[in-house]
Amino acid sequence: MNLPDDSLLCPITLELFSDPVLAEDGHTYERQAIIEWIKRNGTSPITVKHLSLERLYPNYAIKKAVDHFEASSRKKNYQYTLDIDVKKKSGRPLFQTYGKTIYHALWLPTNDNRPEIILLKIDGARAKKEASFYVDLSRHPHIVRTYGLVYERNDDGDNDDNNAIMLLQEYAHMGSLYELLQERKKVPDEKILIEIFLQIVDAMSFLAHNNVVHGDLACRNILVFRFDESNPRNIIVKVTDFGLSRHSKLYSLMPGAAKTTLNIVPVRYAAPEILAINITPDVYTEKSDIYSMGVLMWEAYSRGALPWSKIENDNEVIRRVTNDELLQKPSNCSEPYWSIICKTWSKLPNDRPTFSELKHLLSKQYYDATPEASNIGMNSFLLRFILKSYKNLKIVPTASSFFSS
Repeated sequence: MNLPDDSLLCPITLELFSDPVLAEDGHTYERQAIIEWIKRNGTSPITVKHLSLERLYPNYAIKKAVDHFEASSRKKNYQYTLDIDVKKKSGRPLFQTYGKTIYHALWLPTNDNRPEIILLKIDGARAKKEASFYVDLSRHPHIVRTYGLVYERNDDGDNDDNNAIMLLQEYAHMGSLYELLQERKKVPDEKILIEIFLQIVDAMSFLAHNNVVHGDLACRNILVFRFDESNPRNIIVKVTDFGLSRHSKLYSLMPGAAKTTLNIVPVRYAAPEILAINITPDVYTEKSDIYSMGVLMWEAYSRGALPWSKIENDNEVIRRVTNDELLQKPSNCSEPYWSIICKTWSKLPNDRPTFSELKHLLSKQYYDATPEASNIGMNSFLLRFILKSYKNLKIVPTASSFFSS
């Protein structure tokens, strides 16, 4: 297992510690995570040496560091000032596209005992919610963590939020799912893809529960935090860039804003109702995200291929999608999963499953096809959700959001 660079992250869950314990191997883990690991494996996830449940000791130093970090963030109300609390790392941006730029960032005055971070800058946009809402919304094991909003000082010394919004987020060393697929010579095994899909669907269930529409589900917006081909249960992916769409409930497009991420429709991933000539805000729903989730699954099976790649003209893609034409089945996609994907592409939104129903369909097929998987115990995405503390959150998930079966 790869160790996180950050001492405040559990090497099993890759989440900030809540109850850190020191084990016999000299490494610190989230208590419940290492207990479950030892029960399943009996050995260290890092050194592979024998570990005992009786020899787990609280790590007060790490606990104090995490508590200090969380307390300082709350004190600032999750609002930071550029070049005072954080700064852009020197060099070129990590990524740049229409109206969106990602910078590697550093904490000020020091990075010690702080998570590794990036700055996501969205031009021509304003935040519709308080900073704490963005932080709470990202407290899910499969959603990229947002630590707060960042403001620039204007000439008067006041925070300037008129030109762009900047989010301070955790950094994913492995990049996007799209990049991972493109770098490989062949598509990962189907069971690996299904584990990834289940984690994405779990995150999307949480967003849907909180009435947030992603608007641009695609492999490029899934970040990979750990990839383990030999054991899919060690894989961790997280959803990013949600709400960056027209009629967003999280962001508002500033009047006169140039071409930016908020006013571009991702045609090749969009549901037919979004591609209609006269769209209204209510067409962006959980069901439009479900359609895009189906395209994302097709894209993953196709090793990151562009949907409708043989068609250059987006207008022709729109014609085909609105006429109920479907992408062709990838050869490595088994019939049961293809049937599920086709359900997500039903022309009428009401005929598509919800994310909770999609999770049920994928899970049932996975466990029916892999009987040994049902005997392992909790699967990884469910375990990591249970490990996450939701005390003090304004956003409270319902049990049905995660434990439906």
